[in-house]
Amino acid sequence: MPKQSAPKELATIAPKLVEVTDNVLFGDIWERPGLSPRDRSLVTVSVLAALYRSEQLPYHLGVALQNGLSVDELSEAITHLAFYAGWPNAMTAINQLKKIADERGA
Repeated sequence: MPKQSAPKELATIAPKLVEVTDNVLFGDIWERPGLSPRDRSLVTVSVLAALYRSEQLPYHLGVALQNGLSVDELSEAITHLAFYAGWPNAMTAINQLKKIADERGA
């Protein structure tokens, strides 16, 4: 999988944010050996869904699929978090997962 990076167009307005996203978040944190990319994706998707971060969620759902999680596994995680993070958060996340799965023919 290609290394993740912040959208380059954001560098015109927030160059430091793009720099630390690329170098610290994706260049260091995501590369640490303590968790696999698959596990990091599961954690990231779960937190984004639980906190209703619906703008970032589609990107990370796609990364999760690339990192080896299946649609079924992501669906199960979202169903599980519905009882801890709230039904609306889970429904938003599952709708986004369905859209991505449909687009990818998964």
